[in-house]
Amino acid sequence: MICRSSWVMGFGFSNSCRIPPLQTPSGFSLLTTKLATSNPHLKCFLNQNKLPPVANSNANASKKNKLVVKVGKKEQHLWQKRDSAGSGQKALNLVRIVSELPNEKHAVYGALDKWTAWETEFPLIAAAKALRILRKRGQWLRVIQVAKWMLSKGQGATMGTYDTLLLAFDKDHRADEAESLWNMILHTHTRSISKRLFSRMISLYDHHDMPNKIIEVFADMEELGVRPDEDTVRRIASAFQRVGQDEKQKLVLKKYLSKWKYIHFKGERVRVRRDAWYESGSTN
Repeated sequence: MICRSSWVMGFGFSNSCRIPPLQTPSGFSLLTTKLATSNPHLKCFLNQNKLPPVANSNANASKKNKLVVKVGKKEQHLWQKRDSAGSGQKALNLVRIVSELPNEKHAVYGALDKWTAWETEFPLIAAAKALRILRKRGQWLRVIQVAKWMLSKGQGATMGTYDTLLLAFDKDHRADEAESLWNMILHTHTRSISKRLFSRMISLYDHHDMPNKIIEVFADMEELGVRPDEDTVRRIASAFQRVGQDEKQKLVLKKYLSKWKYIHFKGERVRVRRDAWYESGSTN
């Protein structure tokens, strides 16, 4: 490099300095760039002349060397899909197995244990589907056996399973076993018992003509703040009437039944008040 300039008080270059023609894309030489990064006075000179700031070579190098991390797709567990897809066939296989067995607890439980012998996890979805199939077919004894076996394994302790089991007890005329199960549910799941389960138990007691038990369940509903549906209200009112408590019957109807009901008049559906119905004490 041939340069006839001299340092002016150590602050910059004179206009006579000739820099080799090796230029950067911005129009400045590599030497100017290098000097500007190391000399703050030169950087100040460039800024005063409205020239673009010189980038730090180290910063540029770090940007070039910076790795770009691409976010890949979420991992798909295909075995879960296969298990869900095959649960229907497993359920049908379970229904076929239990349908061919004698009505002996040891034989049924042994076959069910064999059905899960090679499973790494309990096939809860398949067992729940099998319960629904047995329920639709009206095989109430098998529903009871399969549901009890599931609960004995610590599986399927849900409101849906309890509801199916209580219905099976009702259909199979096992009110005593239903009461034992209900007491367990009441003490274990006090604050999470659904309205549907309360209605199921009241319906069971109504089918077996047990009005005092209906009143007990209704007392638990009121204590827990569970509002009965209209059909359950009628059953409760009927229970009070059967035990000779007509005043409470009217109070229940007035408190929980809607003030309006629909009747058919001259081929049309008309909404009318229930006031006269309360006074007559009718439950129709």
